[in-house]
Order: sequence, then structure tokens, then C-alpha cells
Amino acid sequence: MSNLVLVVDDEEGIRFSLRGILEDEGYDVIEAESGEEALALLETQTPSLMLLDIWLSGIDGLEVLDQSQIRIPDMPVVMISGHGNIETAVTAIKKGAFDFIEKPLSLEKVILSVNKACEFQSIQQENRALKERIESEQPHGLTGESSVISTLRRQIDQVAPTDAWVLITGENGTGKEIVARSIHQQSKRHNKPLVAVNCAAIPEELIESELFGHVKGAFTGADTAQAGKFELANKGTLFLDEIGDMSLKTQAKILRILQEQKFEQVGGRKTITVDVRVIAATNKDLPSEIKEGRFRQDLYYRLRVFPLEVPPLRTRSDDIPLLIDEFIANLTRKHGFRPMQFTDDAKAQLQRYPWPGNVRELKNFVERMLIMHGGNEVGPEDLPAEYLKATPDLSTGTEENGSVDMGIVDFKAARAEFEARFLQQKLEECNGNITRLAESIGLERSYLSRKLKSYGIQ
Repeated sequence: MSNLVLVVDDEEGIRFSLRGILEDEGYDVIEAESGEEALALLETQTPSLMLLDIWLSGIDGLEVLDQSQIRIPDMPVVMISGHGNIETAVTAIKKGAFDFIEKPLSLEKVILSVNKACEFQSIQQENRALKERIESEQPHGLTGESSVISTLRRQIDQVAPTDAWVLITGENGTGKEIVARSIHQQSKRHNKPLVAVNCAAIPEELIESELFGHVKGAFTGADTAQAGKFELANKGTLFLDEIGDMSLKTQAKILRILQEQKFEQVGGRKTITVDVRVIAATNKDLPSEIKEGRFRQDLYYRLRVFPLEVPPLRTRSDDIPLLIDEFIANLTRKHGFRPMQFTDDAKAQLQRYPWPGNVRELKNFVERMLIMHGGNEVGPEDLPAEYLKATPDLSTGTEENGSVDMGIVDFKAARAEFEARFLQQKLEECNGNITRLAESIGLERSYLSRKLKSYGIQ
């Protein structure tokens, strides 16, 4: 698509000449004979460039320049004038003009200035798009000031500069991938790739090809050779997410490759040697999986050089107000939502909610409120009913409807008691429908089924 140029000049002959020059160079042209007409056009058009005469009847060119930068900040403006002087040129450039051309216009100078201005705008747009993509791919870090998050940050700072392998555990939605990316970014491998693999999302028959690559003709459909994730992560970091969902057969192969840092592609004979740091993550209780025969003990201890546990949101409720503000700022900037804020009372109510889907559930909730809520402020009365139900206060050991057994002195046991009671109540509300329950509390159905089974809930 051609670049659109707006020519603003009160002399019809100048507009005619510039249109001819620019259209011969492949540009599309629109015209305005006054500053007022130009500003009106900018309400409905988005030119790539404006050629603007300084001396106009009515609003002069310098005023149009000021107004245009408010309406289309990234549009280059080339000023033209038959009464040019150094002072006027300096004023225009200080106000943000890209260039200044004197009349009588030189054909070569006009073409050169326009081409440079459009090239400059294209580079600006590419740089902005690249910056936005990089920022969207970067984690926002571990937001919060709670003691558990402060401890986790210190642990990350300790292990990141080393080459030690890390096993990250934690419930769904707690931010395990953010932790993995933080470790990589603070490591000496930060300028090399971080290659992520979701072990739960790849079919068992394809995971070897995905991890190790394959040669052409290795299997039906392998029309070309493909490098695997291990090879792509050479000198960098390989993030094996949901490692607990990997089959025993693949675990055995992974173990050998992790120990030797050598492998062959599927269908290949050439041995490939790599230098890869491994970070693994899971929401499963791997010691229990080992007892059940679903996870290899030797692989567990190979991965668990430095264990990290990401705490669930219910154990760091003090961080919820900070997270809400961060999500609002990020979503508003990214999607153009109207700014909104939660009152202190609303935040306090949300701090009492257990957030079984953790930080991911909180982010989804904030986005839903930005979409659905019509006002600028969210109070407790604006919260959906599910967030207003009686919820336990684990800091005091009491809740509005019942109490946590204060005879339980072990935190894990207390948490398990609360989880069991919470899931039982929610399952009853869903009339025993596990799929509906999984959707309502933001957990994967398979994970929820295992949780219910572990608590003996039918």
C-alpha cells in the first residue's frame, strides 16, 4: 500500500506541482488549502507524512504543526515556505518538524526529504512494534512485598548466576514460568535462547521429535529435517514445563540425555552434543508420583538440584492490591481499556477470597471487570457474588461460617483441611459436576479430579 501524503498550501499551483511530483514517485496525495481544512482531514485520515506551508491564511503552519502532533504524534511534518529564514526554520524544527524546505521548491530536494521522512517513520514503527513485542514477551517479574515472595526473590538471585538446574513446583497459575524466565534473564546465558516446552501439550508419539529433532524421512510426514528443542537451546536454557506429565518412556530418554548432554535425532545416527541448562516445572507432587510409579526417582533427583516452590496466592494475600493495580495498568496500556480502580474495601474483600486459580485467576478477573464494569471505580457492591461469599482468614484461623481446627499445628495440614472443605462446598454448588467446578474455580479438570480423589470427595 502506498504512503499517503497530505499537502497543505494555499497556492493551488504549488499543490498541483507537489501532487504531480509525489504521484510520479508512487505516493498517494490528499490536499488542503488552509490550516483549518488540514486539521479537519486529520480527524478522518492518517497520512504517513504532511508537507505544510508555514504562511497560511487563518491558522498558520506552526499552529497546524502543534495541533497535528497532538492528533498524530508519529507523523513526520516537512515545512515549506517562500519566506524562509534561519529563525523560522529553527522554530519549526524545535516544534518537531522533520525538515524545512524553501520555495521555489527543488524537485530533488522535495523527493529526498519526503523519502527520508517516510523511511524515518517506517523505522520508528518497526522499533515500536519490536519494543512492544519484547515487552509483551518479558515477564513483569514477581510482584509483591510479602515475606514468601521476598524469600523467593532471594532464592532466584542466589541460583540464577550459576548453571545449577532448577525444579520449580507450585499450583497452576502461580507464575512458575515467570520464575523460570527470571532465572534465565539473570543468568550468564541471558543473551542465548530460552526455549520452553510444555510437556503436557505434546502428544507422546511426537515429544521425542519435538525435543530431539528428526531427519528427513524419519516418519510419515517428515518431509524436511527439523532441529529439536535441545539443539535450539544450545548454550542457553531449556524450560521443561509440566515435566510431571511426561511419560515414563520419554523420562528414561530424557534422563540419559540430561546426564550426557548428547543425543541423536529421531531417525538419525549423528550424535549431537549440546550445552544446556535445564529448568523444569510441575504442579504435581512428584514424590507422590514416584510412589505411584508414574515418575522416575533418578530423574527427580537429577532435576532437583535447586528446588524452588512458588507460593499460592492465598498465602500472600497482602500482595493482591499490588497485583490488581499492576494488571489494570498493563491491560489498560495493552488493550486501551478505560482506566479503573478498585476501592480499598473492594481490595480487602478480594483479599479474603481464596483464589484457587491463583495469580492467573486474579488477572482474568481484573480483565473481566475492565470489560464489563461501566464505571471508573469498583466497590464491594460491584464484585460478582462468588467473590463475596464467606471465606476463611488463614491468618487468624477463623472464618465467617465455621472455623479452622486450631488443634492443627502443621500449616500443610491446615491448608489441606481448608482445601477439602472448600472443594466439597464448591462441588455441591455445581451439583456434583466436576467439569463445571473446574471451570468455575480455574483449575484443570484432570488436576481437580486428582485433588478430589486425594481428599476422598465423591
